[in-house]
Amino acid sequence: MKILLAVDGSKYSLDAVDCLIDHADWYRESPAVELVTVHLPIPKLPGFSLAVGKSQLQRYYQEEGEARLAPAKKKLDAAGIKYTARVFVGPTGETIVKHAKDAGCDLIYIGNRGMSAASTLLGSTASKVLNLSTVPVLLVK
Repeated sequence: MKILLAVDGSKYSLDAVDCLIDHADWYRESPAVELVTVHLPIPKLPGFSLAVGKSQLQRYYQEEGEARLAPAKKKLDAAGIKYTARVFVGPTGETIVKHAKDAGCDLIYIGNRGMSAASTLLGSTASKVLNLSTVPVLLVK
């Protein structure tokens, strides 16, 4: 089974990591995990490219993404679960759903609320993923 585990560094996304670890023995084989985080693109302002180069921007996205992935990597490493970590840039919900489909994932694990405070009951990213995905979604509360 191939599982996409989406994290943003929040407590809620780490709850999804814990849930995956706690239930890893439910699967016949150890699941193949795609550990992903998505960074929203920085708005391009006039003259932005003159002040900040493309390589600087890419480095920023990678560093921020690695910081978001670090706690989840630590937990998965301690549990002995193998994963492939990726950092994406784009609209969060849409990017998660697209990668899950492109990578042939069987399930998406996601926390019910993340970094944004847009919604109090169900996070905006979780809501978007639930509405867009044809891949089953396990929403962890």
